[in-house]
Amino acid sequence: MLLLTLGVLAALFLLFVLVSGLWTDWLWFKSVDYSSVFRSQLLTKAALFAVFGVLMAVVVGANIWLAYRLRPPLAAMSVEQQSLDRYRMGIAPFRRWALIGVSLLVGAAAGAAASGQWRTWMLWTNETPFGVKDSQFHLDVSYYAFELPWYEFLLGFAFSAVIVSLLASVLVHYLYGGLRLQGPGRRASRGAQGHLAVLLGVFVLLKAVAYWLDRYALVVKTGSYKQVDGWTGLRYVDANAFLPAKTILFFVAIICALLFFLTPIRRTWAPALIGFGLMALSAVLIGGVYPAIVQQFQVKPNEQAKETPYIQKNIDATRQAYGISASESQPYDPKVTTSADAVKPDAQTIADIRLLDPNVVSPTFQQNEALRKYYAFPRTLDVDRYGQQDTVLGVRELDLSGVQQRNFINDHFQYTHGYGVVAAKGNQVDKNGNPVYTEQSLPTTGTLGTYEQRVYYGEKTAGYSIVGGAGMSEIDYTSESGAVQSFTYNGGSGVSLDNALTRAAYAVKFAEPQILYSGAIKDGARILYDRTPKERVEKVAPWLSIDADPYPVVQGGRLVWVLDGYTTSDGYPFSSKTTLGDVTKDSLTDQRGRTLTAVNKVNYIRNSVKATVDAYTGEVTLYQWDEADPVLKTWMKAFPGTVEAKTAIPADLLPHLRYPQDLFKVQRDLLGQYHMTDATSFFNGTDIWQVPIDPTTNSGEVQPPYYLTVRMPDQQDATFSLTTSFVPSGRDNLAAFVAVNADPGPDYGTMRILKVPTGSSALGPKLTQAKLNSDPAVANQLTLLKTGTDSDIEYGNLLTLPVGGGFLNVEPVYLLGRSAKAPVLQKVLAVYGNSVALEDNLAKALEKVLSGAASGATTTPTAPTTPTAPGTTTPGGTTSPELTKALAAAQKAYDDALAAQRAGDWAAYGVAQKALGDALKAAADAQAKSGAPTSSPSPSASPPPSASP
Repeated sequence: MLLLTLGVLAALFLLFVLVSGLWTDWLWFKSVDYSSVFRSQLLTKAALFAVFGVLMAVVVGANIWLAYRLRPPLAAMSVEQQSLDRYRMGIAPFRRWALIGVSLLVGAAAGAAASGQWRTWMLWTNETPFGVKDSQFHLDVSYYAFELPWYEFLLGFAFSAVIVSLLASVLVHYLYGGLRLQGPGRRASRGAQGHLAVLLGVFVLLKAVAYWLDRYALVVKTGSYKQVDGWTGLRYVDANAFLPAKTILFFVAIICALLFFLTPIRRTWAPALIGFGLMALSAVLIGGVYPAIVQQFQVKPNEQAKETPYIQKNIDATRQAYGISASESQPYDPKVTTSADAVKPDAQTIADIRLLDPNVVSPTFQQNEALRKYYAFPRTLDVDRYGQQDTVLGVRELDLSGVQQRNFINDHFQYTHGYGVVAAKGNQVDKNGNPVYTEQSLPTTGTLGTYEQRVYYGEKTAGYSIVGGAGMSEIDYTSESGAVQSFTYNGGSGVSLDNALTRAAYAVKFAEPQILYSGAIKDGARILYDRTPKERVEKVAPWLSIDADPYPVVQGGRLVWVLDGYTTSDGYPFSSKTTLGDVTKDSLTDQRGRTLTAVNKVNYIRNSVKATVDAYTGEVTLYQWDEADPVLKTWMKAFPGTVEAKTAIPADLLPHLRYPQDLFKVQRDLLGQYHMTDATSFFNGTDIWQVPIDPTTNSGEVQPPYYLTVRMPDQQDATFSLTTSFVPSGRDNLAAFVAVNADPGPDYGTMRILKVPTGSSALGPKLTQAKLNSDPAVANQLTLLKTGTDSDIEYGNLLTLPVGGGFLNVEPVYLLGRSAKAPVLQKVLAVYGNSVALEDNLAKALEKVLSGAASGATTTPTAPTTPTAPGTTTPGGTTSPELTKALAAAQKAYDDALAAQRAGDWAAYGVAQKALGDALKAAADAQAKSGAPTSSPSPSASPPPSASP
């Protein structure tokens, strides 16, 4: 009884361990209000497991039973049969149970495989038409994206069922004498012959179906062609040899299957085996030799003429599927010198040049603004816009490695959250080379206003915390005096631990028995886990691919993480495939993180969803961004109510949304070849581009794209954009510059390409860096800088900008003291044409490389002007109140412009200039209204800035 009791308890414990994972998952989904996602997934997987598991078990079990029933009544007397008698006698008492066991085992394996196809099933049952037809069969793209994968799964399942049934039947027939290897007479009984012939006929019939589906699969067939590893779609030999071959083989397989079905009636294998041999021979000759002959004797002698129509189909489909078909391209012959008039339209571009490299200054934020050892910033900071100012932001997150004493209570009850956002102007540093912070201190104060600063969900928040119970307090932060500020979480997220079984389940999940019995867990306590934004969005939307870089936004009094979600497909006809993990890798991948679906091969992608995760409550919200995407519409049918409409995006969040980096990296990788829209040029491969290697690191990886405020030549104003450059394949000079509008609005996502002429002397990033390093004056200054300060030099991002009809390259230079941990901006490198400069600040560097043209940037916005008193009065002899107010506003704007000029804050300078213009206009209107007889207010220009744009 004791052993029985222990056995039952052990079985119950194992069952609890197995069920606890499912139970905790349900509780988590319920806590984030996405229980419908968990339920839909679970029911779909269970239904597929049950249906296909039972189907496989029935088919295999029925064939085993039939093979047994068709056994010969008497086995021939031979050594072979005498040795098999022992097995037959041993199995006899357990024959029924053996049949049930084998059937269930095979069914379970098939059901498990089928349950993994839940995505394929949901896409098939909820499909939405693309409204686009393929150019070969003229079927809607949804057939290849949603239907064909499901049909191929069904066909694969049917093949598996027939093959397993055939093997099991052969074994049973042999065991019971229906098939013999030795002895006189027939080797197969009539029953075995008929049974196996029918199974082989079904197999060949399925092969016929496979040949028919292979015809359609040709438009999504992938190979390597013209330096495109994932080339997809038919080529000449496919359309003119493989396609008719598949059709012929379909009919040959039908005939062969009929011959197998006639075998039990004719009682001879000869016709069926001859037919099968002819089918195999046809497969070799028609499906292999004939296409090779067509390729050798028709295609190769005139390959360009034969392949051009199919190359054009691939170009058109690929550009459409990856969202680059609407890109705007224009020639751009960069000048080596410029003028003040040419630079004038690019004043905003120059004013917003980012000196603060978010990939370098994280240690500086850490040293200046972490303020406590248990806080840390991510290795790569983020760039956003606040008040038309490019801003570098970092979230002060919890870092348990900085906790002095690590234990269960401190790790999970006391230190539970980070605190606040630190922000700095992207285009400025102070006199010591440190960031100019616009949001700082602890608690943070600054321009972002009041918001909930506690960060319970963040990029570095990997562990679980137990919070919110009655009498439970956490360490909010320690004040300057050392006093501990306590806090009790009331955000409402997480899973309640009031139930003992729930606590036991989480003790199993986290392998921590103290969760079950710890007295520190009070009534009302909740456990928070899966706390990184990517984890949370991926769990509630398992059909999305998530961008590797969530970024923080302060909006509506809350701190939220914004994530970009992609819908993808690998079934877009003629569109070449790419591997997300390969094409999104750059020199910052290890710092930023990798896309969660790195190994996926896709040939269609859309940034269809913008997601937010509240840093305090963990609330996940999905917003529809691409309202035309059929893949998203299909998933919204499959999971109704999980994605909110685009119109539901909060108005104060919308300006902070941006064009995502991973999508742009996929697109720029394709643009390397698919900027060529003419099939002849593509075939000859005369203008292939590649993304340049990042010259500022030793990683050997490609340069990342950069968020910059930039004006392209065909634009009136500068816009917040995501930019990259290209170099010709195998060379290092500049081939093109690309910017995509990253600001939400009518122009969002517009991709502009500046194509540089082949013979241009414009330098790519590698040559630009080499030019900087090889310039004698620059090299001497850098050497003196290193030896004179005993510091290491760290290069910031090398930015390329179209300015004044040429390309301006700017690179901040940071010094990292040997005993210091934080780099500080010490110099700025600049290159324009043949001019190179290394100066203390950007203004001086631009003055040198642009020569006298630098002053052109001061005219828009203009230099500060001093409003002079108009010297006019109303007829009563006094100045009107409106005029007095306008002049006071003009004076204040003038003072602000001077202060901004001295500080080098060109964004504030532009704002002040606009305010000055408005004030002077108001003064003029007020004077005109007063009826004064003298002239209107007129400004007298102050001296222009001496060394600033």
